[in-house]
Amino acid sequence: MSLVDTQAFSPFFIDYIQQKETLRQFYNRFPEVNNFEDQIAEKTIAFPQSHRDALVLSLERQYQGITISDAVQKNISFLKDPKTFTITTGHQLNIFTGPLYFIFKIVTIINACKQLKAQYPEFNFVPVYWMASEDHDYEEIKYFRLHGKKHIWSTDQTGAVGRFTTKGLDTLAKEAGAKVFTEAYTKQKNLSAAVRYYVNALFENEGLVVLDGDDRSLKSEFKNVIREDILRSVNKSFVDHTDTSLQALGYKTQIFCREINFFYLTDGLRSRIEKEGDHFKVLDTELSFSATEIETLIENEPEKFSPNVILRPLYQEMILPNLAYVGGPAEVIYWLQLKNVFAHFHTPFPILMPRNFGMVVDHEVARKLSKTGVELKELFKEKHVIFKDWALQNSKNKLNTTDEQTETSKIFEQLRIRAEAIDKTLGPNVGAEGKRTLKSLEKIEQKMLRAEKRLHADKLRQIESVKDALFPNGSLQERTDNFLNFYQRDPEFIDRLIDNFDAFDFQFNILEYSS
Repeated sequence: MSLVDTQAFSPFFIDYIQQKETLRQFYNRFPEVNNFEDQIAEKTIAFPQSHRDALVLSLERQYQGITISDAVQKNISFLKDPKTFTITTGHQLNIFTGPLYFIFKIVTIINACKQLKAQYPEFNFVPVYWMASEDHDYEEIKYFRLHGKKHIWSTDQTGAVGRFTTKGLDTLAKEAGAKVFTEAYTKQKNLSAAVRYYVNALFENEGLVVLDGDDRSLKSEFKNVIREDILRSVNKSFVDHTDTSLQALGYKTQIFCREINFFYLTDGLRSRIEKEGDHFKVLDTELSFSATEIETLIENEPEKFSPNVILRPLYQEMILPNLAYVGGPAEVIYWLQLKNVFAHFHTPFPILMPRNFGMVVDHEVARKLSKTGVELKELFKEKHVIFKDWALQNSKNKLNTTDEQTETSKIFEQLRIRAEAIDKTLGPNVGAEGKRTLKSLEKIEQKMLRAEKRLHADKLRQIESVKDALFPNGSLQERTDNFLNFYQRDPEFIDRLIDNFDAFDFQFNILEYSS
């Protein structure tokens, strides 16, 4: 199903996937398999062996204490090889994976690597999940929706969520009846470790590698960017220039570049750094540094600097041999604001790949849908439109007043001409009377529609039941429901997604179980 037909995606994003020429200047290469040859060549030149060695050492350290599969171990080892590249996606540390589209993101990078390996067999391609462990927006990660119920994790912890202890999550896991999450939240000491544990458990056979950027040695490779941004504010002009160009084309930009795009990070705290006079202040604290002091801090403790949404993408691309970033609609759009930042730091801009999009229709919903006689694509419309269309199509009576409105318009136009021939000032009066008459016809139509709907109340309730199941809270299922809604009934659910989704087919997928 075309993404356009869903009416659920912004014109900005649709223009990107349709390769509108005016957007071409804001990215490097479009996500087509054949375009990866040049991307590989560019990244090969730009990514040094020392970064590969540091990356593997960090991963080996991060995976300590977790039993990993041969596929994961092999992929970590491959990362030392100059012929190995990554396809990456990132996401917040939502409890229990959060919305369904998190799983879709992972499936996309796994399948992309498989398709690229088939096209370029001399290279290795490793799927990487970048944990947004430094994010401090607890409100966005604290809940998940399972079987129509919203489960919330309550904690008073602050700072980077990846450093939160998992206290209380084991209880939620038992309520959900999910063994892998019970083990993750019981055995692991913080949220980052727990997420690595369960993501590894769910995808280990596919060789998925999980990376935490909250790492001293990896941040050490980012020192120059930290200095350039904090001490010289070099990035704002690049992003502002791009924003101006996008806005001139009629696009609304997603993210805002500040003079300083770093947070100060320590246990329990992630707060913005701002320059006040000749000092650098950490907001909402008493911390303050001179230029010399902060430069020393950058050199000796780079792990205390956490990039915001402007520079996190650059950090990722500087420490990974990455070819493409897989993201949702909003992510793809905001990356388009960043190409000039990458150019300044001589870092290849990755190919921007939309993640897979889709909807799962389980057996019960499929059965109900077949009884309604409504096509699935019709359910993407608003409820009142669905009901109106169904009533118009299935009624034995003529419900609309289109013909009458057309005839009325003709009559009043003739009356206007006759009236103005007598007195020019009568024309507006006749026009106003015509509009009132047309509104009366519309009201009659609405009343007939309401009466018709009452005659078919049972059928419309069936349609509404299916609509609510597939669009919980009026939103796309993938943005609301958790994958456990399907995985608990079908342990092969993730395998089915991998088998049925195509990473390079930017359509809306429907995975329907036979009714």
